[in-house]
Amino acid sequence: MTELVRQLAAYAAYHRDRRNVATHMVGIPVIVLAMQVLTSRPMLDAGGWTVTTAVALSAAAALYYLRLDLGFGAAMAALMTLGCGLGAMIASMPTAAWLAIGAGGFIGGWALQFIGHHYEGRKPAFFDNLLGLLIGPLFIVADIAFALGLRRAVRTAVHHDPSAT
Repeated sequence: MTELVRQLAAYAAYHRDRRNVATHMVGIPVIVLAMQVLTSRPMLDAGGWTVTTAVALSAAAALYYLRLDLGFGAAMAALMTLGCGLGAMIASMPTAAWLAIGAGGFIGGWALQFIGHHYEGRKPAFFDNLLGLLIGPLFIVADIAFALGLRRAVRTAVHHDPSAT
């Protein structure tokens, strides 16, 4: 079993109820974008280059995703890049708007997660493994790929669904 399959299968065990999965399809992207918004103003000096915290964190996450799987990692890197761009645009707004969008998205996204886990009847995966915070966005991308008929062997391994082959 690959590390990708192991991580996605562990995460999937906490996300079986369709209502929970639906709240995650909205909530997780909102949380990720909110984090990119909120971390787009703090700047880091990287050897003469000024880099936002959002770019540094997103690049680290993208490298992790690429290590797990080149295809999903490339999709995640592209999405993280788009999010950093949008985050930077929002961060250039007046402080009140930047905070309202960032904090509002963060709080709203997490509210959706906990509503979903109420339906699931199970605590979020990250309560047992903090890595679940990184796997959640990847799970959303993988689930969309699976729904499109892509990566059937991975889907079968993750969901133990023989009909997916």
